[in-house]
Amino acid sequence: MSRMAIVIVSFNTRADLVACLQSLKGAPPAIPHDVIVVDNASVDGSVDAARRFSGVEVVALDRNVGFAAANNAGIRRSTADLILLLNSDTIVPAGAIDRLLDRLDATPSAAAAGPRLVDASGREEISFGRMITPFNELRQKVIGRLYERGWAPADRWVQRATRREQFVDWVSGACLLVRRADAEAIGLLDERFFLYTEDVDFCASLRARGRSILFTPAAEITHVRGRSRASAPVAANAAYRRSHMAFYEKHHPRWARILRTYLRVKAQEPRA
Repeated sequence: MSRMAIVIVSFNTRADLVACLQSLKGAPPAIPHDVIVVDNASVDGSVDAARRFSGVEVVALDRNVGFAAANNAGIRRSTADLILLLNSDTIVPAGAIDRLLDRLDATPSAAAAGPRLVDASGREEISFGRMITPFNELRQKVIGRLYERGWAPADRWVQRATRREQFVDWVSGACLLVRRADAEAIGLLDERFFLYTEDVDFCASLRARGRSILFTPAAEITHVRGRSRASAPVAANAAYRRSHMAFYEKHHPRWARILRTYLRVKAQEPRA
């Protein structure tokens, strides 16, 4: 019986999906595991490419149901005690998942754990943070933009933060290891979030049960980022605004009215 299910959601990222699966095949986790690819009605041959990998279960959906719902479909296909949500645009080095698992096993209070994410050049990604609020969101965006522009103080801050194991409010859904018991206790991912913020909401629900979220640099995963968004940028931007609005309506209803007015003024109010 598999102890862990690796769930990979794919949407028109064939080349990245193949690279991800090759990395898992070349250096698989040591524990018994399943690999489940859930495809959101891709038209680029992703399904056929995934089916060429032996031992990979492919769930081909007939429409794009979104990131949260597709992950839930993958989770429900397995009975494993541990679930690893893994983006199709990631590369997994040898031993990385095992180290992530070791740190979660060593931290009984944690429901979920996320590794350090780096881009293709090895530069750290801000892949965890505080609960989304207007202030925290602004703070993270400012730091992120300064970091992307190479501002030295921001660069030093990101490097220090991503080299320290710590409890955080959320970790990125690009690579998130969660205990099935905890995930099922909160009803899995909230499917109102089609794309974006579903990971922050998921972690908030886990924390609401008194559980913690662990970020650990003991494991490192390469994250290419944004390939699905690049294939349909207009739709992705609209999905971001809908999810952003849904997040504030769920967690900060008073601020949601202000956000909706702001988006209406900018002619960016999401459609239902």
